Amino acid sequence: MSVLKGACVIGQSGGPTAVINSSAAGAILTALDSESITKVLAAEHGITGVLSDRLFDCSQEDRRELELLRCTPAAALGSCRHKIRDPEQDDSDCRRILEVFKKHDVRYFFYIGGNDSMDTCEKISRYTRQVGYECRVMGIPKTVDNDLIGTDHCPGFGSAARYIATSMAEISCDNQAYGSGSVAVCEIMGRNAGWLAASSALAGINGNGPDLIFLPENPFDIDSFIEDVVKISERKKSVVVAVSEGVRDSSGRFISEYGSDLAKQKDSFGHAQLGGLASTLAAYVRKNTGIKTRGIEFSLLQRSAAHCVSGTDEEEAFMVGENAVINAVEGVSGYMTALKRLPGEEYHSEIELLPLSAVANREKPVPSEYMNKEKNGVSDAYIRYALPLVQGAPECETENGLLRFARLKKVFVK
Repeated sequence: MSVLKGACVIGQSGGPTAVINSSAAGAILTALDSESITKVLAAEHGITGVLSDRLFDCSQEDRRELELLRCTPAAALGSCRHKIRDPEQDDSDCRRILEVFKKHDVRYFFYIGGNDSMDTCEKISRYTRQVGYECRVMGIPKTVDNDLIGTDHCPGFGSAARYIATSMAEISCDNQAYGSGSVAVCEIMGRNAGWLAASSALAGINGNGPDLIFLPENPFDIDSFIEDVVKISERKKSVVVAVSEGVRDSSGRFISEYGSDLAKQKDSFGHAQLGGLASTLAAYVRKNTGIKTRGIEFSLLQRSAAHCVSGTDEEEAFMVGENAVINAVEGVSGYMTALKRLPGEEYHSEIELLPLSAVANREKPVPSEYMNKEKNGVSDAYIRYALPLVQGAPECETENGLLRFARLKKVFVK
């Protein structure tokens, strides 16, 4: 293998998570220690920062602040939702990216993100190969939705699952405080895959889980939903429901559209903007049953709750970033650093390299064996899958009684 010397660019993309910065820390700190990487640059707001040549020099940061990224939520480098053009149809975006790469002698590109981010990686990898510019491109997985193909699970999911299970248990306890009957409908992230809503079932291990769980993998019938709620309310006063934001009826229409125009709005990738499902279903329950009902939308806390980070998730998030750099320096390009679960009673994982072309723009739904027969809950197999991912808690620094987050200077290069 020939030694490739040059600068690297590290970027973040898509929805933030509680541990996306741990992946950034893994990549940045490993790159700074590499003899092959001459300069470590970070893109402001992902690929849009590359296109606009807004890159800052990570060597100007205090190492302590970079290490604090491991316990800092959201996307400290700045994120984006931007779909670059396919170079086979229009190479203007890739030509601009190459121009910026050449200006700064960038020979390594590391991009942290989900399905759409792997699409960006794949296009850049393909284009640089076609034009003969040696640049090693690696995708680093991230998404709370846990819907990336190939990887056993995705960094970001375990912490979001831990927050959801914890919050669901707290809501369940609160909902039981009064003697009168009540229903709490909890809206959880998940457009096409219900991994997060399913994680609410983990609260049931300690006796405070939801009574009903609905995932987007199955058509949602609103009349059957009411029947389920009524049936449960006849034997217990407190009913708690977990539902994925992306549930649709048998015609494919988002249930959130029944009471909201948000789903008519699209982002740059063509995804509908969702929201308002909990209040829509809560109003429907009140109207049809007369039961006191509350709609609760977990919203951004699912992906930014640093106080609820899973230790397993944080360690693996750092590991996928670290290994992306290690593999690239060793000559690997065009791959994503996935997680492979190892057999055995105790949970362990290792890095597995997957071609970007095999993961870009593809989604992993919750398999049928992880759901119950009625499709309104999950099976024990799902519990066995998800429970190891919410274990432990990282040691994080505090200041004035609150978590201390990284404070980056972000000194831009010219």
